[in-house]
Amino acid sequence: MTDAQLIDELEGATRGLTYMSESDHPFEVFDWGANEPTPEFLRRLGGGDADAPVETQTPAEFFRAATSEPDWKGAEELALARRFQALLRLLEENLSDLKVFRVGTINMPVYVAGRTPSGVWLGVSTRVVET
Repeated sequence: MTDAQLIDELEGATRGLTYMSESDHPFEVFDWGANEPTPEFLRRLGGGDADAPVETQTPAEFFRAATSEPDWKGAEELALARRFQALLRLLEENLSDLKVFRVGTINMPVYVAGRTPSGVWLGVSTRVVET
């Protein structure tokens, strides 16, 4: 899959999808080109302080609640979980060095980023509010 095709696929997979935290935020697809996701780069992107913490986690950890299928979820919640599963699969199957970067505290930009076979960094971003 070319970078452009992957971007189109990610845009389709995230259309209308929001990440639930204390406030729900949509996903945006990004293409950083050859820019490595260093802490300094991520802080500049998020508009945070120069010393804002940058945490990393795996995509499976980040999407764990969103992709789960506990018995209490109804048809609508299960359909949503399966959309998140499809998004996670799309990211995992097409990007290497895939990581989740959380920048700052409380109202944090979150970037799910990986490298395409051509060497470009791309993925999806959202915002998470945790007080």
